[in-house]
Amino acid sequence: MGGLFGVFSNNNCIEDLFYGTDYHSHLGTVRGGLAVKNADGFQRYIKNISTSQFRSKFEKDIKKMHGNKGIGVISDFDDQPLIINSHLGVFAICTVGKINNLKILAENALQNGSHFSEMHGGEINPTEMVATIISQGATFEEGIQKVQDIIDGSCTMLILTNEGIYAARDKLGRTPLIIGEKPGSYAVTMETCAFPNLKYKITKYLGPGEVIFISKNGIEQKIAPGNRMQICGFLWVYYGYPASNYENINVEIVRYKCGSSLAKNDDVRIDLVAGIPDSGTGHGLGYASEAKIPFSRPFVKYTPTWPRSFMPQDQVIRDEVAKMKLIPIKELIDDKRLLFCEDSIVRGTQLRKTIQRLYDFGAKEVHMRPACPPLVNNCKFLNFSRSHSELDLAGRWAIKELIGKNIEDPAEYTDTESDKYKSMVDVIRKKLGLTSLKYQKLADLIKAIGLPKEKICTYCWDGVE
Repeated sequence: MGGLFGVFSNNNCIEDLFYGTDYHSHLGTVRGGLAVKNADGFQRYIKNISTSQFRSKFEKDIKKMHGNKGIGVISDFDDQPLIINSHLGVFAICTVGKINNLKILAENALQNGSHFSEMHGGEINPTEMVATIISQGATFEEGIQKVQDIIDGSCTMLILTNEGIYAARDKLGRTPLIIGEKPGSYAVTMETCAFPNLKYKITKYLGPGEVIFISKNGIEQKIAPGNRMQICGFLWVYYGYPASNYENINVEIVRYKCGSSLAKNDDVRIDLVAGIPDSGTGHGLGYASEAKIPFSRPFVKYTPTWPRSFMPQDQVIRDEVAKMKLIPIKELIDDKRLLFCEDSIVRGTQLRKTIQRLYDFGAKEVHMRPACPPLVNNCKFLNFSRSHSELDLAGRWAIKELIGKNIEDPAEYTDTESDKYKSMVDVIRKKLGLTSLKYQKLADLIKAIGLPKEKICTYCWDGVE
């Protein structure tokens, strides 16, 4: 997915920029970048973070950097921030989102005389495409608006100029963007967990499509928010950090509520509740509290050498690392009826191996309660599922196993009361080797988040755009 952080300060902003960006490391696995503006011009560093953490990669570089304003990014695949020279002046830019019509936009730009220099794996860098479109505008505001009007997908961005920072939330607000303040400094973030230890207080949640400019004059609204919002519901389920808030709604509290809802709809007899670490932990605590059943940790996670922020890209190695990270505690497994809460079941490949390990260590029963409905569609709006085919999703391969072919529209399998839905879930249960499997109902997930359904993107679960 990726994450963004920016700082405008009366003083040197480097320390806040470094730590604030680092607090987004759970959102990306491949690239990290920082850019600052000072009296000498723009300074920028981009590092590969696929084999070591953002923090360790930039510790030496930040000692060379200085300036009172800067932007940082954690990226899933492309080099950022980029430094662009245009008729608007020199600027640095970083983005988070997904451009489904990138190829068409690039062809049109090339026909009009543009060129692209940032190529990665034979693909045009999406951030450079966004910068090209912005540079076609008479002003930054006009260029940003053009981006939001012509891209298919989503794009949230930070733009660093000589005077300040433009912060622009994507047109439908699929990703969050939040402003924080402290004496002498402003910051903009996707994850509010970056604020407390840096002593920023939340002062504004940008609305969908809203654009603000941060400068020595403070915060100026450049483009007002739109009326329609479609923030990604999966942020609260999995991607968001527990200490973060979106739309003033805390991630960990939502996960407790998800677990509580799962327990209210359950009557299974078990000995203990656990969460698949780490994002399943909050859901598990909510379930255990509601069900009044002990919460334990039959698996503990070993992260000193393999935190998620630099998981290897090779799938075989990823599978091995996933196994090595989870260390079983036999005394909490042997002869026990275990119930695990999980954020979701994407493909189920690693989960099936984890479940088998529980049986190998003597588990009597293993029950699973995912905190969201079955995933049946790849995300069209963010890069949540870039790494696998839609047909790899657990819901999709289960449907194929049922009817013997791939299905274009799985909508008829999303009704929790239908026989088709129940058959799909049972196929997944058997494939994973579970004693029982019961997914969260979409209505209960929406209730846990606390926003009207029309303001939450649920496409990956029900196909509704």
